[in-house]
Parts: sequence; C-alpha cells; structure tokens
Amino acid sequence: MKAVIQTKSPSETIRLGKRIGGLLRPGDVVALVGELGAGKTQFIKGLAEGVGVGKPTYISSPSFTLINEYPGRVPFYHVDLFRLEREKDAEELGLEDYFQGDGITAIEWADKIPSLLPKEMLLIHIAYTGKNSRSLEIIGKGKHYEDLVKGLPEFGIRNSEYGVWNAK
Repeated sequence: MKAVIQTKSPSETIRLGKRIGGLLRPGDVVALVGELGAGKTQFIKGLAEGVGVGKPTYISSPSFTLINEYPGRVPFYHVDLFRLEREKDAEELGLEDYFQGDGITAIEWADKIPSLLPKEMLLIHIAYTGKNSRSLEIIGKGKHYEDLVKGLPEFGIRNSEYGVWNAK
C-alpha cells in the first residue's frame, strides 16, 4: 500500500509529519530516503511533535553522533546515516535494539542500510518538485503500516489540505 502526497512548503511537510507521528506507536520504524535538502529533517521535526517530543524545533540532523534520543509520549530516536561510509559500519550501532525497542525510530538516509532495515516499516521517499514543494511517497511495508497508509485520509491527510492525494 502506498500514497503520494504533495506539500507546498516546509511547514506543510512538518504538519504532515506531525499528523503521521500522532498515528505511530511504540516499536514503529519510519525510514526516509531523499536527496540532501529534500526535507527529511523537516518531516522528522513533525514526526517528533506528533509523538509528543517537547521542543521539536530543536531537532536537527544528528550527523556527527548518528543517533539522537528524545523523550516524548514514547521515546523518539532520530537516526541520521548521512556520514555513514558503508552499511557494515552501521552494524555496530545496535540499530536492531532501537527497531525492536519501546520507542519510535526515524531514520534519515535509510537507503544506506537496506539489509539492516526491518521487513515491516513505513518507508517514505521525499523528492523535490519545486523550490519549496515536495512529493512524499509513503509506502507501508507489513500489515500495520499498510493499514496506517490506508487510513491516512481518515486522519485528515487528504487532497484538500496538501494538494495531491493518490493512494494505491
């Protein structure tokens, strides 16, 4: 199951992340893929707010530490693999502990660790469509995530608010 949503500004991308963050539950994994500057961190700021992290505006890419942990309704783990040279380097991070833990894990540059990602997750491809506009392809892998994508319109994420809604 997948949906494609267009946003017209960074604030819309953040709002979309917030809506989706509010639907996540402990143990969920959100994997983000996109070019540098595509909006992955903006989306994650929204996710964090939806999860209940107190000051999501302070969230930034943990490029030098690789993983930042934030308290919230449930723990929120922000993983940024931009500086990772090889997938093998990620094996030492203990990512599976995060994936199987009681928090919500959001991973930027998830395409750098394809064999380490869980089979079930929410995969989001973010692409430029203009100076401030983005296309977000949201793919549910596994029943829980497929149901989440299928239910997005019920939670106010629809065509009238973000431009284009296309679910398949």
